[in-house]
Amino acid sequence: MTGVQLPENLYPAGSRINEQGRLEIGGCDVVDLAEEFGTPAFIVAEDDLRARARELQGAFAAATPDFGLLFASKAFPCSAVDALFFDEGYGCDVASAGEMEIALAGGVPAERLQLHGNAKTGAELAAAVGRGVGAVVVDNTADLERLAELLPGAGPVDLYLRIAPGVSPETHPAISTGGPNTKFGFDLQHAPAAIERAASIDGAVLAGLHFHVGSQLTDLDSFERALERLAPLGDFPAYNLGGGLAAAYTEADRVPSFADYAAAKAGALEAVFGPGKRLLDEPGRALVANGCVTLYRVESVKRNVDTYVAVDGGMSDNLRPMLYGARYEAQIADRFGGGTRCHVVGQHCESGDILVRDADLADPVAGDLLVTPATGAYGHAMANNYNGALRPPVVFVSGGDARCVVRRESVADLLARNE
Repeated sequence: MTGVQLPENLYPAGSRINEQGRLEIGGCDVVDLAEEFGTPAFIVAEDDLRARARELQGAFAAATPDFGLLFASKAFPCSAVDALFFDEGYGCDVASAGEMEIALAGGVPAERLQLHGNAKTGAELAAAVGRGVGAVVVDNTADLERLAELLPGAGPVDLYLRIAPGVSPETHPAISTGGPNTKFGFDLQHAPAAIERAASIDGAVLAGLHFHVGSQLTDLDSFERALERLAPLGDFPAYNLGGGLAAAYTEADRVPSFADYAAAKAGALEAVFGPGKRLLDEPGRALVANGCVTLYRVESVKRNVDTYVAVDGGMSDNLRPMLYGARYEAQIADRFGGGTRCHVVGQHCESGDILVRDADLADPVAGDLLVTPATGAYGHAMANNYNGALRPPVVFVSGGDARCVVRRESVADLLARNE
């Protein structure tokens, strides 16, 4: 069993099958982790996240002299994760007042925060201005008018106007955000008036334009196409090209390297606007997806027309397969291999609560510990209480040590809001 080779594109760097035939992440045996922290549980390899943060920084530094990276915290809104990326030199992009408070609790200074969102409330904008956030991505005219009331005497705050360039790269429609009929940003027809209004607001600094064409991208040509659409809007000091780089979710997935991604964005910006522009980017999924695995306990194995392996989690801790058919892989944590074609399903009262279709597991039985890799992006973020589920803990592992950074939800938590 120790001769099993883990797919390098799926599991955190340094993961291995140890001498006992068990998966080991961050120097920690996952069977021991399940005993200590229970299941389901999100296990995060801290060193993997740091290595990815540094690799991506190095890629942008090699591609352009002037850049800034903001961790897209919606991918993994956790104070410890935000703190880790800030420690590695990143700012933080937050999509709500809640994400803002999570980042602040992690020690990220307000001036290194950028508030995002297509339907910011007045209260959220007021909180952001009151907290002293460094930048706001303006999505609509309501944002502009609320900021015109809030910013005089409270600024300066950098504004980036989000523009929908009318570019739809190859990805699932549910995560394509730059097309001509998106809910995000100003379309090209209304952008000039928005730019003029933003420039007139006392206390605002119109720092540049922003676009984000979508997520789970493997098409690196879409960035230049989007920038070409923005060119007639004027010349600005800075351009935020969003994020979107794909992560590997199955062994067969091939995604662009950080070097190719950074070079494509930097090259596109210079090709369209010339040298001397500041390039901002909001990586999220590509930094955290493969640095985390989820541990589950098999509760039952049912052989109908197909074989169903039911675990103690499901759509309450990984909603992506149900939202848009995202594919994952799974293994038995102390018995890697195959032999039984099955569907890994959750415990929730929905026929669509299927985590992994057509998994290949080694003769699964009730009580087995199951591991699903590449769950760092949007697992914890979208975790929910459907069927009264208690949201799982987040556990950091490094050098053989494990520490819980988000505890498991309790029944008391579940009932705390009852009046």
